[in-house]
Amino acid sequence: MDDIVRQALAKWPNVPHCTGWLLFDRRGNWRMRDEAAQAAGALGEPIRHTALLGFINRNYEADDEGQWFFQNGPQRVYVELVYTPFVVRLATDDATGKLTLTDQAGAAFEPAAAYLDDEGGILFTDKSSPARIAVLHDHDLDLFSEHAELAGDGRSGQFLWRDDLVLTLEPVRKAEVEKRFGFVGSPAARAAAEAASDSDKSAR
Repeated sequence: MDDIVRQALAKWPNVPHCTGWLLFDRRGNWRMRDEAAQAAGALGEPIRHTALLGFINRNYEADDEGQWFFQNGPQRVYVELVYTPFVVRLATDDATGKLTLTDQAGAAFEPAAAYLDDEGGILFTDKSSPARIAVLHDHDLDLFSEHAELAGDGRSGQFLWRDDLVLTLEPVRKAEVEKRFGFVGSPAARAAAEAASDSDKSAR
């Protein structure tokens, strides 16, 4: 977290949280969602400003309930996730010929386990604690397939990450990823449900 953000939090600790306005899409793009986009259920407009993207990525964290947010100064801006909290790119290092994985911020992502969902998506968890869950960018599926072997049923297999490390491709249902890996895909929907429940209780 940036020092300027820590200072803002110390100065204004009780700024209300924000939900619904920031979205992280399936290809690792950050998107702003105005009221019209939210009402239409649209993804919103991609953020292109390099400095702002860096600021978001440096101050992107999860709370104790698995809700991911961008700490924008004193305000916590909760993020709507199209799929996972991280998207990774697979590439081949020109110097070594080895595969590399990097997250949306360009940081190295060292995989510890690999998964194949029921829609053909590839996911990885890393070696951090707690482990991060990331989906592979769909543009990199061809490169992935060059280093993977699928079982006959197409639901499992293995991925040759390094000469000495083969990752088993474990099957997982896309609808179960959020619960299995402990994150909240839509903090806005969760906040709305909690507000409705509180309103119902007060009306009784």
